[in-house]
Amino acid sequence: MKTIAIFNNKGGVGKSTLTYHLACALGELGKKVLMIDLDPQCNLSVSTMFEEELEKIWSREESYIEDYEGAKRSDEHYTDMLKEPRTVHFLLKPAEDGISDIEDLPPAYSIEGYENVFLLPGRLSIHKYENVIGDRWSKIFQSDNLALRTISNIRSLAEKYTLKEGYDYVLVDTSPSLGVLNKTIISTVDGFFIPAFPDMFSLYGIKNIGSSLSQWSKEFNNMYSLISESRRDKFPKEFVKFIGYTVYNAKRYDGQRNSVSLANAHHRYYQQIPEAINNHIDDVNKLGIEGVSNVPIGGTSIMYTHNTFPSVAQGLKCPMWRVPDKYKELRDNKREYLEENLIKVNQGAFGQYKATLGDYKVFAEDFILRAEKL
Repeated sequence: MKTIAIFNNKGGVGKSTLTYHLACALGELGKKVLMIDLDPQCNLSVSTMFEEELEKIWSREESYIEDYEGAKRSDEHYTDMLKEPRTVHFLLKPAEDGISDIEDLPPAYSIEGYENVFLLPGRLSIHKYENVIGDRWSKIFQSDNLALRTISNIRSLAEKYTLKEGYDYVLVDTSPSLGVLNKTIISTVDGFFIPAFPDMFSLYGIKNIGSSLSQWSKEFNNMYSLISESRRDKFPKEFVKFIGYTVYNAKRYDGQRNSVSLANAHHRYYQQIPEAINNHIDDVNKLGIEGVSNVPIGGTSIMYTHNTFPSVAQGLKCPMWRVPDKYKELRDNKREYLEENLIKVNQGAFGQYKATLGDYKVFAEDFILRAEKL
């Protein structure tokens, strides 16, 4: 199993959309995938689940997020609760409160239409876990047991679910922050990649990531050298590796005379992304394969904007290539949902929706080649 984070210091680059579609494309290729939503905005969860499903999960957990041990003690249906999907914050909460971990892991949320793609939903309250990490981070250098457990708990959770369910990949969706939660995530996954929009802000995002990586790797190596060998198995054997980048949601313009058919404004920044990576991300923090800094994952396969397609897919809670089938199903059986949410799909575009699967398979296949080098 490989744990891969999708990370950029710039928001609005389609990170959650990309995470979801990558997971489903890997599922189409026969891989078993777990997504973990650790972005406090929960965009991945909202894109994947109908709102009433997510609200039901959140409401049931509310008392546990306030006081896990007290809620467990007074809840006679606690065992039944663990038979249903729970959020990632609920699963991390025992470590946050310094009590024993959950023995029987709840099932992950199953993505409709896939037997091999799953999600640990997010919660807006995950900032509370981040606050605790901040308080305990310095104690890890003193080999404090609770601090070590708190910092390593996200990776441990991925490993426990993989031991139980046999996942090939765990994809971790992150916020645009350079705060301690993302420092913890990036320091305890195997690899990460950067989704970038071809603009100035993404270039600065890459610069900020590179600077943070240099500092975080020093802290990780220092920590790893200080803790006992028996505790090192809670962490990766080496610091995270950058496995590449994507250029996502860019404007295609076939009339332009450049090799990737981008509008001039986007092409100018597209050309600067490899330079920004090479200048700001240290070679020691990169996966040692040719083209990791210079060629987007999947080439141009998912580079160009799909305009409103992702928004329609989000409304239907399916990947873009399944929109035609899902739309027909809801039109026949749940037309009121389409009407309430003002969702209408032009049947003449059905072929274009379905064609996105081929693009994402190309992307997923290149992702697999890189991830397996970790």
